Amino acid sequence: MTGPTRPTRGEELLLAKISAAAGRAYLGKRRATYTAVGYTAPAHAVPVRGIGSLLAFVLYGRPSAPQTRRDARLDLYEHGMTVALKGRIHVVRYDATSVFEEGVAEPYDPARAGTTCTISDADGRRITLHAGPERGGAEDAEEWWPGIRRAVTRARLPRALAALAGGERLTFGDIWLTGEGVGSGRVSARWPQVQQAGIRKGAVGLDIAGTWHRLGPAASEVPNLFVFCALVERLRTDGIR
Repeated sequence: MTGPTRPTRGEELLLAKISAAAGRAYLGKRRATYTAVGYTAPAHAVPVRGIGSLLAFVLYGRPSAPQTRRDARLDLYEHGMTVALKGRIHVVRYDATSVFEEGVAEPYDPARAGTTCTISDADGRRITLHAGPERGGAEDAEEWWPGIRRAVTRARLPRALAALAGGERLTFGDIWLTGEGVGSGRVSARWPQVQQAGIRKGAVGLDIAGTWHRLGPAASEVPNLFVFCALVERLRTDGIR
């Protein structure tokens, strides 16, 4: 009977670097480890300080040409995650990151894994992640991708609700929310009028009093789209409490 494979010296050193980076960022206990395909690319995004220091991102076009894709190791922790890619350990905090989704399914369901996600690390660098090509890579993505969304929602939703209750205005790209309503460009509505938020033809929109209104930006350009949808669902049904 064959016992567990002993890690190589390189694997031991990598784990030590990951653990040290997670410790410095106070990410808490490690929950799971996965593999993916990833690359980093400069983002055409400018961080904007909103009221109460909540971070919003205003996008200017698409990212430039990505670098060569490499295998990435993902370690998910209580309060964040690390991405080991090309010898560098990227630290991501769930309460500060912005996540962008590609291949968003219609109708939108945050519980379903998309084809690609891009996350921002603690230094503001974007990392794009795909399912790995090896056996089990797609199955891994069906765990780590929804896991990231759930963790970011848990970290961001209470802060967002508290900010709205305090009279602040939040932005998700070009979309804004307040305790009174939601809108973008020339489209706006008070919460009692909103019946649903969703995706149609790749764009974010609202069902307002039975009529669908596109809010403008493509779904892939909205940071933390799943948090936005969770806020809309909470506010349209329960309001600010």
